[in-house]
Amino acid sequence: MDLYTRNAIATSIITTKNYSTSFSIGIRLLGKKYRDAIYAIYGFVRIADEIVDTFHEHDQIQMLENFRTETFKAIDERIHTNPILHAFQWAVNTYNIDRELIASFLYSMEMDLYQQTFTEEEYHKYIYGSAEVVGLMCLRVFYAQEPLVFESLKPSARKLGEAFQKINFLRDINSDIRERGRLYFPNVDLAEFNNQTKLEIENDIQYDFDEAFKGIKLLKPEARLGVYISYIYYLSLFRKIKQANAQSLFIKRHRVSDAGKMYLLIRGYFENYWIKNAG
Repeated sequence: MDLYTRNAIATSIITTKNYSTSFSIGIRLLGKKYRDAIYAIYGFVRIADEIVDTFHEHDQIQMLENFRTETFKAIDERIHTNPILHAFQWAVNTYNIDRELIASFLYSMEMDLYQQTFTEEEYHKYIYGSAEVVGLMCLRVFYAQEPLVFESLKPSARKLGEAFQKINFLRDINSDIRERGRLYFPNVDLAEFNNQTKLEIENDIQYDFDEAFKGIKLLKPEARLGVYISYIYYLSLFRKIKQANAQSLFIKRHRVSDAGKMYLLIRGYFENYWIKNAG
């Protein structure tokens, strides 16, 4: 079983590296004892996301329902022949990840199959399930043996996931609309999407970033560097988007260059040392 589990985790590692260089870098900067579980969480999240965003020529509704059923079956039986699900159940059972978080995530994935526009309430419910709970799963891995610290850091972890997801919404607004027919932002008229509308969304994101940073400063050293690198990567992407005209979001997908990521990695390494010593 140890060999099978290691092989399953290796599959999650490959999946993470293939789909996200940024998160791969962040995970490698975590303490070694946390990495496998975070890879397992990302691999699970990635496959669910692929079902709803990519597999358009297949029965996505049934595929997601099968994935949901098999996820909880894997957790209950502590084994699965799908290596992504086996690695995920290992992380869930090892670190006692709350099933409510998993159910909320899968519900948000289901929303992607049925909804094209969102009310204010649905928007926040979607972000909670699609992003905030992922941050909470990771936080549970970091503080599985420290429940009081876990509870105290939950608000900041949620805000970090919220900020990341809203930036994704802005970055991907063109492809979400043209390829998937989705508009996540509530009370937004695309015909009148202008710099003022964009600024209001950005002010909301800035608040999320500010609240998230309060918690990042308090993370244990083995967890902080990897999280901080992801934070400054998204902050850099956010600044690029802020400098862009609203209409450019429908023409160009903004990103941080590979050279820019390397610069952020080096900068973040030294800034993390300052955060540690600044308390």
